[in-house]
Amino acid sequence: MNQEIINLFDEYTHKPLTRQDFLNRLAKITGGMSAAMLVLPLLEVNYANAAVISEQDEDLIIEDVSYKSGDTTMTGYLARPKADSKYGAVIVIHENRGLNPHIKDVARRVAKAGFLAIAPDALSEFGGTPANEDEAREKIGKLDASRNLNHFLDALKYAKERKECNGKVGCVGFCWGGAMANQLAVNAPDLNVAVAYYGRQPADEDVAKIRSRVQLHYGGLDERVNAGIPAYEAALKKAGVKYELYIYDGAQHAFNNDTAPTRYNEAAAKLAWERTLKLFNEVLK
Repeated sequence: MNQEIINLFDEYTHKPLTRQDFLNRLAKITGGMSAAMLVLPLLEVNYANAAVISEQDEDLIIEDVSYKSGDTTMTGYLARPKADSKYGAVIVIHENRGLNPHIKDVARRVAKAGFLAIAPDALSEFGGTPANEDEAREKIGKLDASRNLNHFLDALKYAKERKECNGKVGCVGFCWGGAMANQLAVNAPDLNVAVAYYGRQPADEDVAKIRSRVQLHYGGLDERVNAGIPAYEAALKKAGVKYELYIYDGAQHAFNNDTAPTRYNEAAAKLAWERTLKLFNEVLK
């Protein structure tokens, strides 16, 4: 698909651009509103594809969970192996659409690989993730950064306190969640590993605080997020952080999201996921 269209959709999903403004600009690129409406389903996510691992998988236990964080009751989605054992825990952090079927499926993928997966809903304090994605993105933008960070730090604490946890905790985040994974690496000294997919980088001066392993995944065509890579890598090297950084040529932002047909890149997603699980197996088991 035309890269100009992909970039416009990225702007729409990450900046304060109204749906009507987006559609009007899309119509200008495609030659008219009728053509824009034909392109639109190829851009937007389709949650009918969001079940790589079934909720009825006989090897997994699925739960809706909650935990206290300050004056907020945070809700989330938990998936874990059915076998009675102790597992490394992984906090799965959603994109700026909130806790949706795709992220729940990612949590099940993590659990299927042998981990205790917990996916908090950052919009818990607004009553949870709404079905309307524009509304979800708007509410994400209203979150207080400090409160939100504490909610995820408390998610790490909650995961460690679960009786199924072996005491080791990591995180994996995507887009907005990738930025949060980087923030957890900076702010959680007891975090064992942080994996960030195409997430905004932390401030250079904060990188020296990182005590965890770090793994970073970027799409080669994601100019907006990739602009921060050189400074982040330089800071990681200066601080002596053990990290891995991968850039996937030809891949877009959100290349791992298999419910987003025009941006999903099967080869890049498969390789990135293999690298993610390899690191989790090394650090969390």
